[in-house]
Amino acid sequence: MIPFIWIEQAQERIAAHVKHTPVTYDPGLNVYLKWESHQVTGSFKARGAFNKVLSLQAWERARGIVAASAGNHGQGVALAGRIIGAPVKVFASEHAVPAKLDAMRKLGAELHLVPGGYREAENAGLQFAATSNSTWVSPYNDGQVIAGQGTLVLETLADNYDLADAAWLVPVSGGGLISGVGAALKEKPAPGMCRLIGVQSEASPFMYGLYHLGSQERAVELPSLADGLAGPVEDGAITIPLVRQYVDELILVNETEIAHAIFYAWDKYHERIEGSAAVPLAAILTGKVTARPAVLVISGGNIQPEVHQKIVEGGMWKA
Repeated sequence: MIPFIWIEQAQERIAAHVKHTPVTYDPGLNVYLKWESHQVTGSFKARGAFNKVLSLQAWERARGIVAASAGNHGQGVALAGRIIGAPVKVFASEHAVPAKLDAMRKLGAELHLVPGGYREAENAGLQFAATSNSTWVSPYNDGQVIAGQGTLVLETLADNYDLADAAWLVPVSGGGLISGVGAALKEKPAPGMCRLIGVQSEASPFMYGLYHLGSQERAVELPSLADGLAGPVEDGAITIPLVRQYVDELILVNETEIAHAIFYAWDKYHERIEGSAAVPLAAILTGKVTARPAVLVISGGNIQPEVHQKIVEGGMWKA
């Protein structure tokens, strides 16, 4: 488990570096939306990255920091590394979203582009960190990263404590975010009656397989708007038992449903969100989740501009 005190300590550690992001209410859907797309770097990933990097010892910082990322984690690590004066290398797929690659470079990361997808980038990063004796900062397989992600729950409950008893819908990839949310909700003193629901893309159902079948071997990865949810889970990751412990349900949404949710967020809320962030909203709009009230963690807004424009101007999503 992730002790609740770790999340409280994380909140204090990162407070000067992250934003208290807004929560809005949609009475028509009876959902609350936690807009992590307004976070520094445009994603919740900054929380975990800052908590991990700021907790490093001086000798760990001096070794240099290595990460693998589809884009959002790398931005968080790069920004944290810049603040503490530690060099950051990020391994990413050569097919990663160009806007995310540019953002990591601008924040000072040294990028290493790897042929293939996120799986290959993570493997290359792990190997480099081991052989170079650098400090590895996983996007999910790390207790301090997970605790940092859980701070968004403390913020949300500070705004409206009654939401401790709501259903919470959270995007799932490697499980770091939903593990942090689960720990914050279910390890806190006097935990509420919340129901924690993970949502993953059909195009990358690795954690879905681990949760429902005990294996990710049958999962097949396909191209997806939810690029931040791509890739398998590291063997032996601490998130695997944490997801089984904290998550009440894990469901899948498809590409059409994700695109519709991206359009809906723009049309209804005037918010630009990426595909990874759209999966909880997609689960609501399709009726796959009926529990109410619900909190939707809108995890980020770093979508390639041309992709977003194509979706919102296409007109095919309007009722």
